[in-house]
Amino acid sequence: MTSEVIYNGALRTNCTHLKSGSSFETDAPVDNNGKGERFSPTDLLATSLATCMITVMGIKARTMDFDLDSVRIEVLKQMAADPRRVSGIELTVHIPENLKALDAKTISILKHTGNTCPVAKSLHPDIKVQVNWGAWENAA
Repeated sequence: MTSEVIYNGALRTNCTHLKSGSSFETDAPVDNNGKGERFSPTDLLATSLATCMITVMGIKARTMDFDLDSVRIEVLKQMAADPRRVSGIELTVHIPENLKALDAKTISILKHTGNTCPVAKSLHPDIKVQVNWGAWENAA
């Protein structure tokens, strides 16, 4: 097993990663009867895309003998109704100064790696994903 989720009542869960024992709580969002005091399940879906992208990009960067320390991705989740679902995810990538001058080929490799990460490949095609690459937007 990968993880365990326990319903704590009041629209909250406790999620535990079984191998490491690390855990976090979720809460229903305010617009769906919750308090919005923790990540919601749909927040986790959108955030998983960003974490997957940056993780595989970090792996690729390591193989190219540099690291992506301090790269930051802002996540904006968009919801739709009828049925209630995630309809879009907008990611804004912030590149630190030391990585802005990477050559176009390296940037292209990193962007392709991020765009084809396992979570991106697992999302339903109806979910519109927009990635704003910031300083890397027009490279390659």
